[in-house]
Amino acid sequence: MRIYGVTGWKNAGKTGLMERLVAEITGRGVSVSTVKHAHHTFDVDQPGKDSHRHRVAGASEVLLASGNRWALMHELRDEEEPTLEALLTQLAPVDLVLVEGYKRDRHPKVEAFRAETGNPLIAPEDDTIRAVAADSAVEVDRPVFDLNDTCAIADFILREVGL
Repeated sequence: MRIYGVTGWKNAGKTGLMERLVAEITGRGVSVSTVKHAHHTFDVDQPGKDSHRHRVAGASEVLLASGNRWALMHELRDEEEPTLEALLTQLAPVDLVLVEGYKRDRHPKVEAFRAETGNPLIAPEDDTIRAVAADSAVEVDRPVFDLNDTCAIADFILREVGL
């Protein structure tokens, strides 16, 4: 599987860019899965539902299945957070995995940047960032795209991964 990331500070536009990239790239006939890193405790389960009750009762994994989809939840308990590499082994094969977050990992990335956040660019200090998608002019030694030019960003990523 080919892997490419979208990174940036909070409120930089990562999730919107990811959403647009998934739609654009899958629309071209390329199969895509995504991985998103969360920096906080999150819950995709709903309190009171059977699967939530199973997990709270102590199940290590809960697989929820229906005629439309299935989801596997793995409770870490006292385990270390798995690495991106370990998580990728859990995915079914696809043409491209788009990864949101995971700033410190060494896969190639596009940095989403919004000037209004007041955060500095990450790219000058990180050689894994191959391009910047920004809402304003930025000075950097790699390609810069308009944050909303999804087609051009998708073209760039697909060229980078050889698809």
